[in-house]
Amino acid sequence: MNLRNKFIILIGLVVVVSYGITFYRTSQFQHELVLSQAARQARMLHKQVLMTRKWVADHNGLFFLRKPGVDPNPFLAEPEVRDQAGRSYVKRNPAMVTRELSEYASDEGFCRYRVTTLLPINPLNEPDAWERQSLLRFEQGVDEVIEVTKDEKGSALRYIAPLYVEEACLECHAHQGYKTGDVRGGLSVTIPVDWVFENIAQNNRMLLYIALGTIVIVGASIYLMLDWLVVRRLSVLAGAMDSYPQKNTDLSLLPEGFDEVGRLSEKFQFFCGRLEKSQEELNRTREQVFQSEKLAALGRLAAGVAHEVNNPLGGMLNCVKSMRESPEDLEMQVRYLGLVEKGLKRIGSIVQQLLNFGRTEPLRYRLLSVDDLIKDSFVLLEYGLKKIELKLDLGLPGMYPVDSDALQQIVVNICLNGIQAMPDGGTLTVTTREHGDRLVLGFADTGVGINEEDLSKIFDPFYTSKDVGEGTGLGLSVTYSLVKRMNGKIWVDSTKGQGTCFTVELPINQKEAEAG
Repeated sequence: MNLRNKFIILIGLVVVVSYGITFYRTSQFQHELVLSQAARQARMLHKQVLMTRKWVADHNGLFFLRKPGVDPNPFLAEPEVRDQAGRSYVKRNPAMVTRELSEYASDEGFCRYRVTTLLPINPLNEPDAWERQSLLRFEQGVDEVIEVTKDEKGSALRYIAPLYVEEACLECHAHQGYKTGDVRGGLSVTIPVDWVFENIAQNNRMLLYIALGTIVIVGASIYLMLDWLVVRRLSVLAGAMDSYPQKNTDLSLLPEGFDEVGRLSEKFQFFCGRLEKSQEELNRTREQVFQSEKLAALGRLAAGVAHEVNNPLGGMLNCVKSMRESPEDLEMQVRYLGLVEKGLKRIGSIVQQLLNFGRTEPLRYRLLSVDDLIKDSFVLLEYGLKKIELKLDLGLPGMYPVDSDALQQIVVNICLNGIQAMPDGGTLTVTTREHGDRLVLGFADTGVGINEEDLSKIFDPFYTSKDVGEGTGLGLSVTYSLVKRMNGKIWVDSTKGQGTCFTVELPINQKEAEAG
């Protein structure tokens, strides 16, 4: 997953969680606020009803002219009175006034309220289950009970507070054993709140739509801003990094600016400049190291070749001496001149091989015979093969694109290591073959072998297991570098006390080789 998507997902999660918490808290706050307002309304209504009841009680009730629908209260001691004109009036005590006013309010859908008690005189004042539990709690000292309930009529806020016996109440309730200050029952108020929840749900939907719209807008804005300010510029910079140094990167096209990406681009351009300078210095140093190692190997070869040169020189001197002593012996002169010519050609061949080995040239690929090049390399190594059996299993008779100098140095360096690993004699086997699109060269000796813990270090510069003066520690390191420059591979298998085998693979394709 790329950085842009990760950033968008992270910001999206943060925004969603933030809005989720805000949405939840806002919804909860709305719920609490509206219910608290409904509870406050219930308390106000409760006080208004109490004041109405008190006014009725202080005036000994209300009297209405009797007519159809206005019947006397059978639970009162004096439910009806007559005036001097013979007209009949019915009495309404506070409980009846409360009940009748509640019926008006209920018909309007405003609220419902009523007086209830655990010991009702009128069955209409019998408490329901919720009111009964609340009245029992009043006996335990609770001042009020408020709760949201739900039934077949919908959700409602229910409020009930105790009714205390006052002096005016004793006219009707003194015979029940009540005294002033006792809890006679409770005034229950019921306020429908379905509309409250509908408004809260509507507000929540509006908040949800706003939140979703904000998330989409913020997400799209961040996506476009990241794509414009960061992702595209980083993509250009990453492309330049990927192609460098194989392609000529136009550093002027890299993003610029005073932000972090711009500074990173400037650092990359500065780094490319330093890297190019370092690479130039490294190339010069590498060539110097290669040449130094070649000269060191050349010195070791020259010391051994001197013996090979002295042998034909001694023979030629003897031939010249004999011809001087017997100038008239033409047959001997013809025979000896042939020997002298052969010796001179051998000396010339050895010297030419030394000159070729010692020259310095950059990698240059030419079509030549790899097998012939290996055979020529052993002219320089012949002095070290006195006690060693050389086996050549060469299977590359054709012409292949290789650099003759680099390949000859690889062969000489590896074979010199093999010769030095067999001081008491042994067998050096060189094989060549073609495998697919690769040239495979094998160099196996029966020498002392390499310790397993040293196998990972033999290609390190200046690493050597030889005594002082017998090696520079650069031969195999230079060999490794030359093989890599030719886009090849080299590896070693060795068993301590049984010998070592180096394997070199080089590409046959000339373009692939030149790319290396």
